[in-house]
Amino acid sequence: MEAFIMSLATISVAEIGDRTQLLSLLLVARYRRPLPIILGIFCATLANHALAGLVGVWFGRLLQPRVLEFTVGFSMLAMALWTLKPDKLDANAAPSSAAGAFAATLTSFFVAEIGDKTQIATLALAAAYPNLLAVVTGTTLGMLVANVPVVLLGNAFAARLPLRMIHYGAAALFTALGSLFVARALWR
Repeated sequence: MEAFIMSLATISVAEIGDRTQLLSLLLVARYRRPLPIILGIFCATLANHALAGLVGVWFGRLLQPRVLEFTVGFSMLAMALWTLKPDKLDANAAPSSAAGAFAATLTSFFVAEIGDKTQIATLALAAAYPNLLAVVTGTTLGMLVANVPVVLLGNAFAARLPLRMIHYGAAALFTALGSLFVARALWR
């Protein structure tokens, strides 16, 4: 249960203001079809985070527990710094084909998540927790928690968010998680 809750909380907070959230706004403005966009976000995130989770499990098995705790801890501290740098959506990221909203969302989200902080956090969480299903379920639901309201409410919702404070909150969460893992490693 801890793996699920940590994964859900980490990703739902870290995702706010992320480029994939901006991509959600772009897709809803372009297609105005919330259900296929939400399904595309779900499928792309599930596939992307499952792959990241599998890599994380493999990586976690290679390292001794103490080294793994340090690695995950320092990666979370790096994520805290990364979170303080707000993302901007590249103009080329907009789907330009006439494909449907689902296909455009699926491909755009999958590609946008490659190397993104939420994918790296998923990898780190999967390395740290033995329950891959709980981690991937938590990270996928975390993405939906952050992106579904944006899809449903569009620009009006995003304009009201205090993004700067949310970035600070996400950085604080990553700092706390990183510190926890480093402390665990020191006490082993």
